[in-house]
This record gives sequence, structure tokens and C-alpha cells, in this order.
Amino acid sequence: MKKKFAFLLMGSHYNPEEHKACFETEKQITYIFTVRSFEEACDKISFLERDGVGAIELCGAFGEKNAEKIIELTHNKIAIGYVTHKSEQDNLFDSFFSNFG
Repeated sequence: MKKKFAFLLMGSHYNPEEHKACFETEKQITYIFTVRSFEEACDKISFLERDGVGAIELCGAFGEKNAEKIIELTHNKIAIGYVTHKSEQDNLFDSFFSNFG
């Protein structure tokens, strides 16, 4: 059985029906999904859990608190990670992502 991994991107500028991808190799299926809100993310996470995804990486927009909520949502049965960056680059990230408001 192939392992399943997903990366979840969150932003109001995404269209989840259009902005998604799937890569399949001999041993793994990797999904990239987009959501527009945390509520949509929770629905997608529930779907991924039912689909047998074993690890999910969240984009930085989720932050630590929402990552913790998703760990609770999945009853700590799926490996959940979230992207972070060095605090010295906060201004660069703030500047870049402020354009998506």
C-alpha cells in the first residue's frame, strides 16, 4: 500500500477546485491542496483522514495555534507539521504576503 502525504496551502486568493496537484510514485502519493479559510481546511483535513493520509504539512499561514487545533481534530493520529521561518526574515514575509490581503 502506498503512503499518502499532503501539503495544504491556505489563502483567500485560491480556488480549491482549480489549485491542486497530485504526484504519484511507486511508493507514495503526494497531494497539494489549497483552501481559502481555516474552516475549509478542517473539512479538507477530515477528508484526508478518511482517505488514509498519514502526514500533512501546513503552510505558514496556519501558524502554531491552528496546527495544534488540527492535531486535536485528527486525535493526534496523523503527523502534522507546519512551515515556519527565522524571525530575522519576518519583515520579508510580511512584505511579500501583505499583497494577498
